[in-house]
Amino acid sequence: MRSVLTEIALPVGALLAALLLFGGFVWLGGTSPVDVWTLLFKGAFGDWFSFQNTLQRAAPLMLTALCVAIPARAGLIVIGGEGALVLGALGTATAFALLPLPANIVGTAIVCLTGIVFGALWVMLAGALRQYRGINETISSLLLAYVAVGIFKHVVEGPLRDPASLNKPSTLSLPDGMLIHGMFGSDVHWGLAIGLIACVVLGLWLVLTTGGFSVRVVGGNPKTAQLVGLPANRLILMACGLGGGCAGLAGSIEVVAVHTNANASLIAGYGYAGILVSFIARHQPLAVIPVAILFGGFGAAGSLLQRRLDLPDASVLVFQGLAFVLILASEALRELDAKALWNKLARPAGPEAPPPEATTPVAVTTPVKEAA
Repeated sequence: MRSVLTEIALPVGALLAALLLFGGFVWLGGTSPVDVWTLLFKGAFGDWFSFQNTLQRAAPLMLTALCVAIPARAGLIVIGGEGALVLGALGTATAFALLPLPANIVGTAIVCLTGIVFGALWVMLAGALRQYRGINETISSLLLAYVAVGIFKHVVEGPLRDPASLNKPSTLSLPDGMLIHGMFGSDVHWGLAIGLIACVVLGLWLVLTTGGFSVRVVGGNPKTAQLVGLPANRLILMACGLGGGCAGLAGSIEVVAVHTNANASLIAGYGYAGILVSFIARHQPLAVIPVAILFGGFGAAGSLLQRRLDLPDASVLVFQGLAFVLILASEALRELDAKALWNKLARPAGPEAPPPEATTPVAVTTPVKEAA
């Protein structure tokens, strides 16, 4: 019970501390922190329009957070979700441009599957570099994300560019029959349902299946995994493929549900925000859902801060950065023994008694009477 409370209290405390620091940051600029906190809530959950915007932003965050969470359960820290997302979007646009696809749900499924494959292969590359060449996966996945963004821009502005897109280079727009529309007449597209299903399915897979248990063993104790003969390399590549596929699917959904084509607006930082969501959720897929909704709300409130308080839209990124730093710092408190710390602080000040010196036992000799 205590460990569960600790798991919840530390990230919540870090978020509250980040809100306080962010309030101090805007206060230095002459803005009331109370007004900022109020607008953050109103812009995220104040009315139905705001809540729909929050849910729209939460959908890609769920999938990019899984790109971090699933490899993390296998012992890897992968932060290249942004690269997998843009390549997933690029794969969707490429499949539409090169394949004769029907303008219906079948065509939608094919282009989304292409995006999943592109994202999975890209993150699996980082896992393979770690397992077979010993290259740190955190650094390689981050660098590969920059490479992916460069490839995306080159292809979108070059070979796949729509000649009609003059001021904003983009690929050909998908027909209406291939687009994903809102759920039940709302502005929230079905990508949110896909994100929810992915979180639930992968969360149950980690807990209830042999494959998920094997991945957790590899991530928790690699030596034990070797002793019992688990195929660590294959399991790690599978975890990277699942995570990368989720981020690639996020890119595909952004194309078929929001932008209708691949363009530079897709590079919106969802992959990097997913890192923060995953760490706050402690890499638990089910916990990713509420955290993604919360941070989707913070992202949605950025424009409201700009309109009402004349703050830059990117000021929300300052809050996200503070939250990420404090979440990482809170890891140092996770293993802290609070009782031992309190006893140490409550101990009266004064010189400590020196440790007792080791004494060498002295042999006691009994005098021997001389013989008469």
